[in-house]
Amino acid sequence: MNNILLLGWLLTLELNLISANIYMHSPRGSNNRMNENTATRRNNNRMFDSQNNARGGYNVGDKKANAANNENDQYRMKFFQSGKEGDSEMMLQWTNQHGCGNDNPNDPMKLNCNLVLQFKCQDDIATAAPKNSYTLRNGQNTQTQQYTNPNKNENENQGYQRRNNNVDASKGLHESWQWYDACYRRERNKGLFTADQNLQKNNLGVDAAVATRQNPNKQRSGYECPEERDYYPYFHPTPWTDVAVLAHNSSICSYYKENSFNRRPYGECVEREGARRKSYSIANNPVACTEMEGEWVEYHSVLELATKYTTKRQCEGANRKQLTDRGIVYKWGKPYDVGKIVAHQSIEDACFVLPPPVDCKVAEWSRPNNLGDGLDGKPLHYTWKLPHFPSLKQKRCVFRLRYNISTDDYAPWSTDHSQNQVKQNNVVVKKSPVEQNPLVDIGANQALRLAINTAQFGRTFQDRSHVFFISPRPAEVADERKLINLNVRGKRGNIVQTYPAVEYDFVPKEMSIKDTDLVHIQWTGSNTHNNKAPGGDGQTGDAGEGTGGTDRHNLLELLDASQNFPRPIETASLYKSMNVVYNSINDKKYDTKNVAIQLASSGYYRCAKNADCGKYSIETKAALNPTIDGASPSYAGLITSFKKGTYHYVCTRNNNFTNRSQKGKLVVR
Repeated sequence: MNNILLLGWLLTLELNLISANIYMHSPRGSNNRMNENTATRRNNNRMFDSQNNARGGYNVGDKKANAANNENDQYRMKFFQSGKEGDSEMMLQWTNQHGCGNDNPNDPMKLNCNLVLQFKCQDDIATAAPKNSYTLRNGQNTQTQQYTNPNKNENENQGYQRRNNNVDASKGLHESWQWYDACYRRERNKGLFTADQNLQKNNLGVDAAVATRQNPNKQRSGYECPEERDYYPYFHPTPWTDVAVLAHNSSICSYYKENSFNRRPYGECVEREGARRKSYSIANNPVACTEMEGEWVEYHSVLELATKYTTKRQCEGANRKQLTDRGIVYKWGKPYDVGKIVAHQSIEDACFVLPPPVDCKVAEWSRPNNLGDGLDGKPLHYTWKLPHFPSLKQKRCVFRLRYNISTDDYAPWSTDHSQNQVKQNNVVVKKSPVEQNPLVDIGANQALRLAINTAQFGRTFQDRSHVFFISPRPAEVADERKLINLNVRGKRGNIVQTYPAVEYDFVPKEMSIKDTDLVHIQWTGSNTHNNKAPGGDGQTGDAGEGTGGTDRHNLLELLDASQNFPRPIETASLYKSMNVVYNSINDKKYDTKNVAIQLASSGYYRCAKNADCGKYSIETKAALNPTIDGASPSYAGLITSFKKGTYHYVCTRNNNFTNRSQKGKLVVR
């Protein structure tokens, strides 16, 4: 048992030292917002524990020109998956408050930090917000899913009833109810350093995984498991798939690669009630599991199941060099099948696709105490190569980003439970190496107090996206073609009103591609970014163009970046250089002028002439006002290649000289 606990500490302590605010800007991080018209979010514990300022985050996207009043009217970004040969790329952007990317011990801004990028996907279903405990959804209000504590002798049917009474289709959900229920019941890893914090037990008297040094009072946020949230790599199976670890030091990358759940199996205790699998166990290691008459089972992380291969020979025979070279690997074993766990079904050996190996590299440099750009003046970013799902099924997904920065006031890799504070009869008989707000004597007969909260002298901050799709490529997009996403970020307001979110801009702002590459132009926005009171510790207001609270975007060509007047469609070169292979409006091949009209109107118009698109034409449809208020804030867009050249473009709605710039540059070689 000691080895298990020590291993759990070794795998996780580095991430649980000190962290600071992180905000995702592309894809749009929610920071637990849903559709609030206020500057601050209404519920910090809606889906996850962000630990961020209440002002950050972006509302869920709307499909129509009016605010959505149900999940069917919310817009979910649709990204197309990588092919077996060609990559699909999406640029992720964020800001982190306390810097990263400097591990020089002689530098006054020396930092130990890590950023962990993960996603979670499942097969999409027709219903946007079903009443179940598993399907990803944004929610239709800002309330938290309920959870009722279990009774000690609860049977399976009573557990079902408790779940059914708790789960609400109108509330957001990222992790399953069963995931939190198992976390609530399972004993925490007692090999971890908890300093002088007093971790509360659950209502069953168990020192459970819902209490951590950062969360000693077992505060619940959605159905997130606090222990899994605070530690990486986690020492049990997790529903999250690793994308990358951006570390403060390249020397620890081999450790993260070897211990990522993407490549290393992790175990949990499986108990049964009759022939049915329980979805929980109190045991957190093999010895305790045996004592509970359970079975300790090691599971593999799963990109998706490969059900067409029913034997080990078929499964392993599906591996071809072309696929394995691209990180597409079929494996036979026990998949961590969340669907079966939710259904209390046994998980047998099966064929599945492993996630790609986790990427690990040194994090970009960023300045401490500043939510700004990197050393090169560009936004902090990572280019994600979207996965390839061999089933070609549409996936419903969410993205998670965690940020961590550690202290050197105690040794992060050699401080464990043995150095926790010990009390006897409420008297401290053994001190922790760090204590709450300690007094220090610097030798001048004057005690000085240090501002140290040991629950936060090691914090994990995070942000998550709203739900989005990863879909199979359209037939018009060849498997071998490289596909690059061009999106927008930001929300309505000036730089002070939006902070710590950002104002509008294109993502990426500058692109350099080949004339054989394809670009997917797409964006989303909200109708309720009014930024009203309460403003928290910042300014309210929604300075901008058009109707208050509304996000709108378009794309028109500029002659060069120094100008602000778009080129007329008739003389513009951008549209003439485009070869549109896919258009979300329909399959019709629109000519150059009509494509330009679509981009200029955010899809409100499809064409100029009634003869070409009927009621969607400029001739027939109600006139769009100059600030495009009548258009949707979201545009599913098109996929196109470009001829060689350099192109500049602008959003006429938001570009406001001396206030904000929303311009982009495209170099095609």
